[in-house]
Amino acid sequence: MDPLPLAIAAIAGAYLLGSLPFAVIVSRGFGLADPRSYGSGNPGATNVLRSGNKAAAILTLFGDAAKGWLAVFLAQRYGLPGAVVALVALAVFFGHLFPIFLKFKGGKGVATAAGVLLALDWVLGLAVLGLWLLTAVVSRYSSLGALVAAAAAPMIAGMLWGATGQTLAVGVMAAALIAKHWANLQRLLTGSEPKIGAKKKKA
Repeated sequence: MDPLPLAIAAIAGAYLLGSLPFAVIVSRGFGLADPRSYGSGNPGATNVLRSGNKAAAILTLFGDAAKGWLAVFLAQRYGLPGAVVALVALAVFFGHLFPIFLKFKGGKGVATAAGVLLALDWVLGLAVLGLWLLTAVVSRYSSLGALVAAAAAPMIAGMLWGATGQTLAVGVMAAALIAKHWANLQRLLTGSEPKIGAKKKKA
């Protein structure tokens, strides 16, 4: 098969996979309210947790991470060039941020980015995931964990891989994550950011 159509199909497929809104899908399956209607209004695992249903939150987290991992794994499995793998990684990530199925209003991408990083390099993935988890557990702010992990990810990738297309992709994802969490950063600075497990409120 001609490599260009294959690359285009892989990137398009990754975007569509990333667009699957597991927070909404899982919430409907559990008979819960749409996660966009309460808390932060974000269709992600942390906000689903505010519904009080931990199982739904865990399934959302798994689904969002799994789609990031699967897109990159398949691109690698079929021997696509490193540059195409990097574009696939960005496509599935931005599919989550701007999903066609939710009128381009998606989540913040933390779990999907974690899945992408684990597929690119498990050492990188575990290091960044560990930073997020440690920060979130200690501070009880998921957003702070995401910001710390996002800031560290490109540096860790650079140390592991040097200046490559995939390192650049990690840097782009990190910048997008920080931008998506800008409002959270403002609330962290004013002390109004909700902590993990806070009860849901109408958006």
